[in-house]
Amino acid sequence: MAVEKPGEQPEFEYRLSLAEISRCCGVTAERILIMVSEGILTPSGTTQREWRFASSDLARARSALRLEQDLGINPAGAALAIDLIDEMQQLRHRVHLLEALFLNDRHA
Repeated sequence: MAVEKPGEQPEFEYRLSLAEISRCCGVTAERILIMVSEGILTPSGTTQREWRFASSDLARARSALRLEQDLGINPAGAALAIDLIDEMQQLRHRVHLLEALFLNDRHA
């Protein structure tokens, strides 16, 4: 899998089927379906048979499972927590870029 930093697109990305992402997470397809219904995962494709999950979906699924197992958070709570974590990472990345831009302007 490609390694990606916040705000960057990977050079290549694997696409996983419902069965593959279930197997990678060690859960049933039903657990993955719950994550899709809660908005944790957003597969491409119109039917379950056509669904393909990005590597970022795999990371989100694993994070959701950890939140559920370690903290007892339900799927809706896990979805909210993951969205907030993603937003925080994006904001940190933006702050880093703005700081770099500001420093470059001061030294120019």
